[in-house]
Amino acid sequence: MVKQTKTPDITAQRFVAEFMRLKRGSVTRRHFLAVTGLGAAALLFGGARRTSVATSESAPLGKKVSLATWPNYHDPQTFEDFTARYGVEVDVSIIGSNEGTFKALESGRDWDIIVPTQYAIAPYVQRGMLIPLDLRQLPNFDLRAHSDRFLRPGVKAGAFYAVPKNAGTSGIAYNTRHLDPVTSWRGFFDRAMAEASGRTIVHDYQLTAIGGALVALGHRFNSLDTTELARAEELLMQVRPHLQAIDSDYQPAMRTGEAWMTMCWSNDASQMHRDVPEIAYEIATDGGEIWTDYYAIPTSARNRPAAHALINHLLHPDIAAREHLVHGGTVTDKRVRALLPEEILADDIIHPGKAKLTALEFGLAVVMTDPTRAEIMNRFRAARG
Repeated sequence: MVKQTKTPDITAQRFVAEFMRLKRGSVTRRHFLAVTGLGAAALLFGGARRTSVATSESAPLGKKVSLATWPNYHDPQTFEDFTARYGVEVDVSIIGSNEGTFKALESGRDWDIIVPTQYAIAPYVQRGMLIPLDLRQLPNFDLRAHSDRFLRPGVKAGAFYAVPKNAGTSGIAYNTRHLDPVTSWRGFFDRAMAEASGRTIVHDYQLTAIGGALVALGHRFNSLDTTELARAEELLMQVRPHLQAIDSDYQPAMRTGEAWMTMCWSNDASQMHRDVPEIAYEIATDGGEIWTDYYAIPTSARNRPAAHALINHLLHPDIAAREHLVHGGTVTDKRVRALLPEEILADDIIHPGKAKLTALEFGLAVVMTDPTRAEIMNRFRAARG
């Protein structure tokens, strides 16, 4: 009789601790693989060759793979190259928020790949909505290329449910031809109701819309305090008649000059400033969000082999570097960082100094699923502009 070995039930904190011990040379590779249950992924720790398609499985990739991702977040050429090489069409859907993606999956959407932010991964896993990734099909993913703070959110009970894409911040973009610098969330809301009235966009995303209002009032970005949330709703309702739109795809209006100011993700700010230099970006001095996005595969995915293949394709350092030059996110993979020109690495929008990040918070899982914040956002959306 063959004895069955149970995969260890290891927490994310223990996993990362063991991984850092391995990096320091404090434990052996054999010990790490044994305690984490990653024996099947041994190829990640030496000898694995970079490849642009999964090689460990022979399952057919099918004709189509679907991806739900954020606006302006990829180089279209990357998907064209994938299709040309493997004969698999990439069907891209644009999302505007993590809670919107979550609700869509609960309602039956069957995307093959999603791009959740770090705090959304735990709720997905707790509800059985993500599959553990087969690392054998992701030879372009290298644990050693990422710091533990980027790896930790994707690891649950010893399994990888998500791998890092890139990081960034949420701040304020504004047109310098029309507005003086906007450096705080208090200033953002005040200006939206004054000289930028009718020219301002707020995210269609409760985490940042409500979070920005909370910070403007001196509260924490992730607050769930009912009194503080009531004050934030009051501020949002005050600004609502002055808004041009509530929209997470704000680039078109900012580029044409129809909008002068918007809540903005740093990767979007990088793209807009590159093409329209008068669009500036500020990380608010009074607080806000810092984030990391990941690739993950929902349990409802219809084409898991192609999902792994496309993620693997996107993780190839050369491809990821080219993607970065287009989307402007902050690099989490040191192999990709080594391929980028010095002017990109010195860009303060993409790689801000630590001092600018000290007031920022990572979003919390409990905030995404909080019913009070969801109700506030629904009322804000429904209010007449």
